[in-house]
Amino acid sequence: MSIATRADTQSPTLHVADSHDLIRVHGARENNLKDVSIEIPKRRLTVFTGVSGSGKSSLVFDTIAAESQRLINETYSAFVQGFMPTLARPEVDVLDGLTTAIIVDQQRMGADPRSTVGTATDANAMLRILFSRLGKPHIGSPKAFSFNVASISGAGAVTLERAGQKVKERRSFSITGGMCPRCEGRGSVTDVDLTQLYDDSKSLNEGALTIPGYKSGGWNYRLYTESGLVDPDKPIRKYTKKELHDFLHLEPTRMKIAGINMTYEGLIPRIQKSMLSKDREAMQPHIREFVDRAITFTTCPDCDGTRLTEAARLSKIKKISIADACAMQISDLADWVRGLDEPSVGPLLTALQQTLDSFVEIGLGYLALDRPSGTLSGGEAQRVKMIRHLGSSLTDVTYVFDEPTSGLHPHDIQRMNDLLLRLRDKGNTVLVVEHKPQAIAIADHVVDLGPGAGTAGGTVCFEGTVEGLRAGSTVTGRHLDDRAAVKETVRKPTGALEIRGATEHNLQQVDVDIPLGVLCVVTGVAGSGKSSLVHGSIPAGEGVVSVDQSPIRGSRRSNPATYTGLLEPIRKAFAKANGVKPALFSANSEGACPTCNGAGVIYTDLAMMAGVATTCEECEGKRFQASVLEYHLGGRDISEVLAMPVTEAEEFFGAGEAATPAAHRILERLADVGLGYLSLGQPLTTLSGGERQRLKLATHMADKGGVYVLDEPTNGLHLADVEQLLGLLDRLVDSGKSVIVVEHHPAVMAHADWIIDLGPGAGHDGGRIVFEGTPADLVAARSTLTGEHLADYVGA
Repeated sequence: MSIATRADTQSPTLHVADSHDLIRVHGARENNLKDVSIEIPKRRLTVFTGVSGSGKSSLVFDTIAAESQRLINETYSAFVQGFMPTLARPEVDVLDGLTTAIIVDQQRMGADPRSTVGTATDANAMLRILFSRLGKPHIGSPKAFSFNVASISGAGAVTLERAGQKVKERRSFSITGGMCPRCEGRGSVTDVDLTQLYDDSKSLNEGALTIPGYKSGGWNYRLYTESGLVDPDKPIRKYTKKELHDFLHLEPTRMKIAGINMTYEGLIPRIQKSMLSKDREAMQPHIREFVDRAITFTTCPDCDGTRLTEAARLSKIKKISIADACAMQISDLADWVRGLDEPSVGPLLTALQQTLDSFVEIGLGYLALDRPSGTLSGGEAQRVKMIRHLGSSLTDVTYVFDEPTSGLHPHDIQRMNDLLLRLRDKGNTVLVVEHKPQAIAIADHVVDLGPGAGTAGGTVCFEGTVEGLRAGSTVTGRHLDDRAAVKETVRKPTGALEIRGATEHNLQQVDVDIPLGVLCVVTGVAGSGKSSLVHGSIPAGEGVVSVDQSPIRGSRRSNPATYTGLLEPIRKAFAKANGVKPALFSANSEGACPTCNGAGVIYTDLAMMAGVATTCEECEGKRFQASVLEYHLGGRDISEVLAMPVTEAEEFFGAGEAATPAAHRILERLADVGLGYLSLGQPLTTLSGGERQRLKLATHMADKGGVYVLDEPTNGLHLADVEQLLGLLDRLVDSGKSVIVVEHHPAVMAHADWIIDLGPGAGHDGGRIVFEGTPADLVAARSTLTGEHLADYVGA
């Protein structure tokens, strides 16, 4: 039997099970894809490239990965599917040879104040068990070390039935949690500046309250003036202790106010619920301004920002408490765990060691476990998500990465490449959407989409090896070996922004003068303190326009026209030309098609099955009532205008009957940042990451500010688009602005007038200025990691 088996394995004929070596995609039409058909080799590293908006994400994420996830979800029972997100089948004719897809994207992690790097990666869960077993003095279960579990105790009578008799027994319970009772596990407490809430020299009837939305005579105001708890004619500074307590802090109480049953609540808890619990970014500008003025965040004095109770902070292993362990740099924590020799918790120490070593290996050893996850950059968040897959025993799965080198210094990209190749060598299919030549170079197979973006893209321009791409005539092939030269002459600064003694995160008393009136690039390896220096020391506000990497929020009803404020002048122009109300030309207001409510499609919910979206028959997807489409401006109706790409709309509103200067200015800015191909009414949910950031940049270019702070503007940009971005940055500087860019891209560094390089390493090995000067000096000196890589890039 064994001889027969051996002979069989040596047989040259291929087993039928080994013949499925391709993922076949035929007729993909998702978003802007035009009947794309490709075959992707399995157990290989395939890189998808092409200009921003060419359809890479539509093919990889919205077609291949989405269908794989949908098919896996369908293996669960209908009951379980009811609790899962319902995924519609992508627009594609054939998808064959799919394997389980694991998506590692750049979605920012939740910004909940209780979410940290440790809680997001299970490292905290293992540390809590470790301290509950070995910590001296012993204080309880792992819950006693968790800043998300509050201590609770209670007692009372319970009724039991025994032998037909009802018996009452007294029972008590207690849970020992690790949450600091003062800050409730947040690490910081909010202080309300009462002078920003009211003018205490006035009475309520004289309009003492200065809070947005609390106008004299309004319900918010009458709640206090007519409650009977305070005298509305008495100045607030003359209130008794009880009156002031009832006015500011009273718990919710049902009472009759102006003859209506209402709930009265003290001013401070009411504001905390209505304003402070909301996401700051989602607030209206005037409310955000009020919150920034009235609320101050200070480190909790009871727990000193550790979020933990005193008992949890006093229980230690080898003189280290769990708070000390979480505050350590992860590379140091890994060394400390390695030094613990406790056979009783051997398996736990091994698992914790592997997780911490994965952090170091992936280049995140400079983080600490107590770092709030909302403060991680997109690239850091993606690498944190990668950690749980590095030691995985799974093989034959498809890993899908979205620009894994985003936010990485050229020095760190090699390390990321090694990790991707390791995943492939374990027998996995690795699909990567990427722009950096260093990352494209390691591909076994390349798929180049294009030739342009938006409607000009969506086709496969090249499929094959990296050598073939280099020799080909596609946009990516032509730009793959592009090298920007270091500037011969640099601009002279007109002034300087002084930063003294900066200590944010890992900065070590940094003193630096950032030159104004020039293009200044701040660079350094990931974790060296660039963002801490720029965002921590140059607050956005008076004269400073900060464009960071926070995502654009928007539903499928939001589009470039609504986001940039472009729709406002367009609606007014239509209304003026036709003598009707502007509200008629909004698909979210009076002009909306009544059948689909201005969505253009009708969604049919099929419970646990994927919902179906069908084009509205009434408006044929145009989103407006038929009567609205009879009004024209320059021979076009509103739906035709929203279907125009930016370049065509710029021409349309630039001259002739439809000339609208306000709309034309916004369209010029959109074209400037390279979004000329976007249609005005395209839903924001269909835009790629690079497109969203440039849309944000176009919007902020209108802000009145002399200093622009940009955080990695080349993120998600194709090599060909970087050139256009550099032209835009030059135009900003030439118009008298100061531009400060946090960037890793060598082309942007070479183009700078002044470079500030932080390092030499990451975490506590960084946080110092290692070079200040022109790019030419940096290349000549080759004194830092950045200098070496920039010299190699420009061929010096």
